[in-house]
Amino acid sequence: MATEEVPQGGLIDKVIKIKRCAAVVKGGRRFSFAAMVVAGDQNGRVGYGYGKANEVPPSVEKALKRATRNMHNISLSEGTIPHEVKGRFGAGRVIMVPARPGTGIIAGAAVRSVCEAVGIKDILTKSMGSNNPVVLVKATFDALTQLRTQQDVQRLRGVSLS
Repeated sequence: MATEEVPQGGLIDKVIKIKRCAAVVKGGRRFSFAAMVVAGDQNGRVGYGYGKANEVPPSVEKALKRATRNMHNISLSEGTIPHEVKGRFGAGRVIMVPARPGTGIIAGAAVRSVCEAVGIKDILTKSMGSNNPVVLVKATFDALTQLRTQQDVQRLRGVSLS
């Protein structure tokens, strides 16, 4: 269900999930919508947003606005991730393993959208526990924010790793 748009500014955004909620009122049912959107520049910057409104387009706009505000810098190395990492959010768990060039993105729909938005070309992933796309996106972000390249570790520790 992930759709892709290329707006100005070089960011791509993908709608991960649109949920419909019904409130029963005197005249019938009143629907509201919630949207999960991932936005990224395919060069190491990515964010997600969750927006709610009474119609679908405003909820997607709100989610996209929050996604662009909530951007994270992700450490990448040559089209993949620098090391294996595990992410967790609620009951959802994601394991991400670096892959050789030419492997592609081996992932489910929600995790694949995040990987494409951040600019990862080759990766192996496995999701366990919950299969809720919103939870999987948050677990993927938990995993991606744990990534450190060798240069990052050297700079943070103030030592040279050989």
